[in-house]
Amino acid sequence: MEHFSVMKQECIENLNIKNDGIYIDATLGRAGHASEILKKIPNGLLVCFDLDQEAINKSDEILKNFGSNFKIIHSNYSDMQYQLQQLGITHVDGILMDLGVSSPQFDDASRGFSYRYDSRLDMRMDTTQTLDAHYVVNHYEYDQLMKLFFEYGEEKFSKQIAKNIIKTRAIQPINTTLELVNVIKQSLPEKVLRSKGHPAKKVFQAIRIEVNKELENLEIAIRAALKLLSKNGRLCVITFHSLEDKIVKRIFKECSTSKKVNPKLPMLTEESVKFKIINKKVIVASEQEIQENNRSHSAKLRVIERVEDEKESENRY
Repeated sequence: MEHFSVMKQECIENLNIKNDGIYIDATLGRAGHASEILKKIPNGLLVCFDLDQEAINKSDEILKNFGSNFKIIHSNYSDMQYQLQQLGITHVDGILMDLGVSSPQFDDASRGFSYRYDSRLDMRMDTTQTLDAHYVVNHYEYDQLMKLFFEYGEEKFSKQIAKNIIKTRAIQPINTTLELVNVIKQSLPEKVLRSKGHPAKKVFQAIRIEVNKELENLEIAIRAALKLLSKNGRLCVITFHSLEDKIVKRIFKECSTSKKVNPKLPMLTEESVKFKIINKKVIVASEQEIQENNRSHSAKLRVIERVEDEKESENRY
């Protein structure tokens, strides 16, 4: 399946790209968004991050068609501030994050992300790391698995699934994706098995999030991105499930809302707000895009802009 960049046009419009600006594609994937950004910054610089070396190799070839003013870094986007400092970059004009797993990763059976193909349990975005899905399924304790499925997968039957995993692996290890799918199916009532959607979807999501520490890294990355933005710079984040979206929404609200100063102190002025939310109503994919790429149906785009830099904030008082 060809990779489809979700809400590409909406992202480009909301980044407010300057032709000489510095931009970050924090989740490069197959360079769909990055290519569009690079086209618009002939005098600028694009820095991209990704954990997947295969994606980096393919994207490097794609981006060369649009210019040489780009750099790809094999690193988690949560480490972007440090990595940019190594390049002498302290501020940027825009940052894009397209979260989740790309279509090629799902469709490559050997990566072990999908419940549709039979392969060794893996789910690592960075194949050089040690922790993988096989370890989680075969070594996590009952309480860990139950909590994982309930919190990261929002799975109602997390207790039964965790119990059956423990019982199954006591006989022999659960090695493949379809072996895990069978355990999950055996744990669910008939009514659920007959309902819409794959019965293993929530558990697979939970394991993938755990393996790649997606939620922890997301929070670190957003806070780092906000620090990196220059005045009028924008951060665009596309999420695909409620757990991600809640984190983005919470941090955006937190940093765009003025904090009241303690009334007992002499200074009664409200603390200045350095950011403003661009889209009060979350941006979703068009009907046409959803028809072309069903993966877009759950996507939500949130955008925030730095309206005041640190020096202005200091000079205010």
